[in-house]
Amino acid sequence: MNTYVILRRSGWRSPEDLQEAAARSKQVGDEEMSDDIRWIRSYVLEEDGGSVGTVCVYQASSPEAIRDHGQRADIPVDEIIPVADTVFVRPDPQPAST
Repeated sequence: MNTYVILRRSGWRSPEDLQEAAARSKQVGDEEMSDDIRWIRSYVLEEDGGSVGTVCVYQASSPEAIRDHGQRADIPVDEIIPVADTVFVRPDPQPAST
């Protein structure tokens, strides 16, 4: 499997819509496509007008598998970018407690 970054701009009207989409995405990936796709992490973007988007890191057998996963899970796939290498400086910051 190769590593990809997937850009999903303004894909959801609210964080709640994104949570529902994330559940569908995980289910499809884990139950229907476990040999072809693996969700690693996502970063949620604050978009104009209050919508949210994401930058997602996936491992997948191909860009076509990513597009197929998006269709099955009913989530947008605006751009797929292959990752050439990783430079690890420090771990991701932990979200602030609410």
